[in-house]
Amino acid sequence: MGERTVTRRLRRRRTVGVPAEPELLGIYLNDHLAGATAGVELARRLARAHQGTPAGPELARLAAEIAEDRRALQAMMESLGVRVRRWMMLAGWLGEKAGRLKPNGRLLSRSPLSSVIELEVMRLGVEGKLAAWRLLRTVADHDRRLDNARLDRLAERAERQSRLLEELRVRSVEDIIGAGEPVK
Repeated sequence: MGERTVTRRLRRRRTVGVPAEPELLGIYLNDHLAGATAGVELARRLARAHQGTPAGPELARLAAEIAEDRRALQAMMESLGVRVRRWMMLAGWLGEKAGRLKPNGRLLSRSPLSSVIELEVMRLGVEGKLAAWRLLRTVADHDRRLDNARLDRLAERAERQSRLLEELRVRSVEDIIGAGEPVK
């Protein structure tokens, strides 16, 4: 495919109302639902791993919010008439479980590095979720089945979640390398 063909396909379509290719929106939303399924599992695991630590309550709240966000996505898919592809959700769930098999420098226990990597993955997932809320917000401008105000609140929450995850990641890094005086 030549550069001109790709450029032509990336141009904005002149449509009013629902997306010109609703099946593509369905594929996109099912992909995000699979990611959200993995995100819920990872968030719950992080919260359990940090129970009893200063980050524990923040991670427990975050895990609950991420589960709520997944339910919100499912509700929007239903209101748009998008069929949920259950095998995609299973793939997301299995993907999160497979991600646990990576080497972490420890044989039988969690490494402090595990939290850093998991927080980074969580933040990437939240940024992807934010992109989905923004895309749906654009769709909502032309489709009354979606609630603009709800999407705005979900986007604001995703922005806050991303900031929290970055703060927790920085704290985890400081725990590993120490936050003492800089080395000269």
